[in-house]
Amino acid sequence: MIYVKIHDTDEGTIIAMCDESLIGKVLEEGDLVIDLKDYSDFYVGDLVDPESIELPEHQKFNSANIVGKEAVETAIRQNLIKAENINKVMDVPYAHAYWMNPE
Repeated sequence: MIYVKIHDTDEGTIIAMCDESLIGKVLEEGDLVIDLKDYSDFYVGDLVDPESIELPEHQKFNSANIVGKEAVETAIRQNLIKAENINKVMDVPYAHAYWMNPE
């Protein structure tokens, strides 16, 4: 299961996705820190089955923050991000995407 949360801000719309099992953890490697403990509220939204979710097309978003194997695989399958843009911290895949002209 993964959490999906949509943030509507004055600057645009952000989608946050995270594997349920990662909430409450801090992923740290060198200077890179992904804090899913203190900032869990950013990711915790609807808990969904990654096999059945249908995301809006990326044109609806200004940015995406995606953390975890299931969340990343779902975002790739839904054409939200591309596999070549995936990074890892502590062997956990993550991706950040930004779109300049969302519709």
